[in-house]
Amino acid sequence: MRLSPALTGMQTYPFVRLTDAKRRLLAAGVDLIDFGVGEPREETPAFIRAALADAIEPLSTYPLADGLVELRLAIATWAEQRFGAILNPATHVVPTLGSKEAIFHLPQVLGGDLVAAPAPGYPVYERGAVFAGKEVYELPLREDQGFLPDLGAVPAATWERVSVLWLNYPNNPTAVTTPLELYEHAAALAREHDFVLASDEAYSEIYFGGEPPVSALQLTDLRNVAVLNTLSKRSSMPGYRSGFVAGDPDLIALLKRYRPNVGVAPQAFVQRAAAAAWGDEAHVDEVRATYRAKRDVLLPVFERHGLRSAGGEATFFLWLDAGLHADMLADRLLDGGIVVAPGSFFGDAGRGYLRVALVPTLAECERAAERLDSLLR
Repeated sequence: MRLSPALTGMQTYPFVRLTDAKRRLLAAGVDLIDFGVGEPREETPAFIRAALADAIEPLSTYPLADGLVELRLAIATWAEQRFGAILNPATHVVPTLGSKEAIFHLPQVLGGDLVAAPAPGYPVYERGAVFAGKEVYELPLREDQGFLPDLGAVPAATWERVSVLWLNYPNNPTAVTTPLELYEHAAALAREHDFVLASDEAYSEIYFGGEPPVSALQLTDLRNVAVLNTLSKRSSMPGYRSGFVAGDPDLIALLKRYRPNVGVAPQAFVQRAAAAAWGDEAHVDEVRATYRAKRDVLLPVFERHGLRSAGGEATFFLWLDAGLHADMLADRLLDGGIVVAPGSFFGDAGRGYLRVALVPTLAECERAAERLDSLLR
């Protein structure tokens, strides 16, 4: 059969390679503690599970791409309470099947032949661009610049070709946050050159120091701006696949036209559970406290053995400076039963670093700390 060149020309998703390696080690009887993939493994709060169960009805119907009114209202209310943003639930918000599919699909909706994306960065920015027939323009994130992109270094002629500019703060993999000024600059460029600033804020509620992270929703002008968020991290709901896009009403209307064609409307019972989750903050405080405890257990061990924390104090990732032999160290730790992600998984700009996802349980993190003391000697 004839295959899509977008698929045949694409390298294997890096975490698939890591999964294959883990399978081989598990088959050999190695006891693995997995800090590789950033998939939360804490229990979904009981009240959310109850809301899901209560929402299951005898008659099952297709969900609408617009999403339930109660969920859109819950998202808009949360955005106002958290960021002071005033959103119209009918025109500013569309629920999504998590944020990954929305990230992947967004370039298909827009013109332009370039997608500007951070490097290192979430691989789906690139993959969505390629399947939409667009090229990727990398925006380097360098430690000496606080892992913030230098938007002023991009030529005006390049901005004229851009379809989507992806920003991701708090950042995966570096864990840094951004000042609001970056969003202001990016949004001004988006309006000037008629592209979309897409702000992926999946980790906005996981932070440990200082003020809570800012959002592009705090901009006074949301024209050409889209903000994506999800309940996967905030509420330990990765399997529910529940998120949203909020921002420019013209873009939201465009997404509502596009999304019925690809069948990505969230199930109604998941939307009702999501509405309950967005309406509660107590469980989010507990989630943050849990990740802080894991961080406090592991970071001192890495630092004691010369692996400096090069990143910030948000997300549930540690971004460690491991030097020229980072990939070799990742392989050595894997052989010892500790799975981490080499920074190279996130592009060449990530080489020399390791990403540690604080997703195992606290008890597993404590066990890993003891093992790491031995492996890193």
